[in-house]
Amino acid sequence: MSKFADRYRPSGSHLLDSLQSRPAALVQPISRDLMDAMRRNPHLRLYMDRELGNLGVPSFYKTLSRDMRNFENPHLIYPVGDPIFIHIFPDKTVKTRRVYRVIEPKLPTPRMDLLQKVESRIIAQIDERLEVETQEEKLQILMELLDKVAYVSGSSQSSPQGGGGLLGNIPFLRSGAIHRIPLTNAEYQIMKYLLHKNRIGLGILEPLIRDPYIEDISCDGVGPIFLEHKIFQSLACDFGFDTKETLNEFALWLSERSGKQATHRNPIVDTILSDGSRLNLVFGEDVSMKGTNFTIRKFSAAPLPVTKLISFGTMDPALAAYVWMLIREGMNVFICGETASGKTTTLTAVTSFIKPNSKIVSIEDTPEVQLPHENWIREVTRPSQREESTVGMFELLKSALRQRPNYIIVGEIRGVEGNIAFQAMMTGHPVLSTFHSASVQKTIQRLTGNPILVPKTHITNLSAIIIQNAIYDATGHMKRRVTSVNEIVSYNPTTDSFSYIESFHWEPGEDKFQFRAEGNSYLLEEKIGKARGYSSREISVIYDELKARADFLKKMTDENVSDYREFFHRVIDADKKLTMIKS
Repeated sequence: MSKFADRYRPSGSHLLDSLQSRPAALVQPISRDLMDAMRRNPHLRLYMDRELGNLGVPSFYKTLSRDMRNFENPHLIYPVGDPIFIHIFPDKTVKTRRVYRVIEPKLPTPRMDLLQKVESRIIAQIDERLEVETQEEKLQILMELLDKVAYVSGSSQSSPQGGGGLLGNIPFLRSGAIHRIPLTNAEYQIMKYLLHKNRIGLGILEPLIRDPYIEDISCDGVGPIFLEHKIFQSLACDFGFDTKETLNEFALWLSERSGKQATHRNPIVDTILSDGSRLNLVFGEDVSMKGTNFTIRKFSAAPLPVTKLISFGTMDPALAAYVWMLIREGMNVFICGETASGKTTTLTAVTSFIKPNSKIVSIEDTPEVQLPHENWIREVTRPSQREESTVGMFELLKSALRQRPNYIIVGEIRGVEGNIAFQAMMTGHPVLSTFHSASVQKTIQRLTGNPILVPKTHITNLSAIIIQNAIYDATGHMKRRVTSVNEIVSYNPTTDSFSYIESFHWEPGEDKFQFRAEGNSYLLEEKIGKARGYSSREISVIYDELKARADFLKKMTDENVSDYREFFHRVIDADKKLTMIKS
């Protein structure tokens, strides 16, 4: 025990006592990284003191990797950024489930009323006419007001701040003497965190929003909150809502924070949170049998480059190079798949293949697509309770045609705007879009059926259909894969049938991609090759270019080029060298 004690000595002996009472064979050493984290964050040390006797010593990782998906019973802690840490461990009551626990600063029970006292004094200092434009300004003012109403006892900070910071420029602050609240240094740090979490952030959801490994946050009603984790997939939080009243109160607060108030008359809210995450909220029991529920779909702060999709196995270098050639030549491509198959992620990634000097118009219900291009017009629909005030995808697409874009990107085609998208294709405006369907046949059926009603003779304006799906392997792990890429060739009105070539096919047994159209690609040969002046005897040069582009993408993947903009600029530099045009 003395050897371990020399490595780590917390204040108090709870941690060492719990380890001492356990068999030596079960005692795992605490890593240096975890010890450093505990020194910086006393609440983490206290958590370890309290929980080690029950759960044992967890592994500590500064970052997570996809290899950890194979962990059978993960028991680990990772940081989300001081002072928040996440503990994932097996659920003893439900063996197939894993628990997600947030480790964060908390006020001790005897001092729980401090937060309410501080918040009351802060509110008393602000006139209701005060308006703040940005979250950053709001946070700065909040921290300065904390220093105005409280102080760290025994420190040099014994008097209120003067007119520095933003407070000196704010006309709507109440005047008068202030009886300041004394805090210990630990309480002061906790107070800063809690004020940020509850007044700037999303309350109990804030740690989940900050966690970069969370994809979806789901509250199905009263009970725990469930998560979809990028590494450990489905997890259950050890917190949630105990009653319908507390859930309804939080849902109303959340919808108000998002700028769209949920009511019994308008119970469904679909909007974007301040960090870019997408919120879908259903309020009350009128349309939901289990009562209020909500789902938050998170998006990465920075989009993923194609190299990341290759390293994840979503596509391989040859498939990515093929898509590169299609998009470079201004072809119309739909990325199709089921819900949560990664369509939007792939769409955003491949937009880096659009020529850098292109004028692009993107049209979405909720702003998800991110582009590195400078000449980019980003348009978003505007729903309204009054029909005459609503601006939908149909209106925005019609407007986009008048803006003479080199590419139109539609977040997702669902309705009659599909007709306008195909009119855009026919008038020489290339279109990239996502579409909810699981195969080529179903894509065509949906496009030509109600409510989209695209004439079948227009479908051939669509160059390629990429099918992407979420696949679960034998171990139950989800993988996102482009399962096929299909070239639309022709439509035969006599037989009412479409001809298409499956240029790439994903083989599930080997988890590999097959280039089935090698030497027989309609788009590469008939469209790109002939446009560049190559005869049928010379067309093999197009396949040489495809291989050269694939080698270039593989090289960048091996070099771990993970920054979206760096990838974009390297693609620009390489494109001219790789493009083979007959002189």
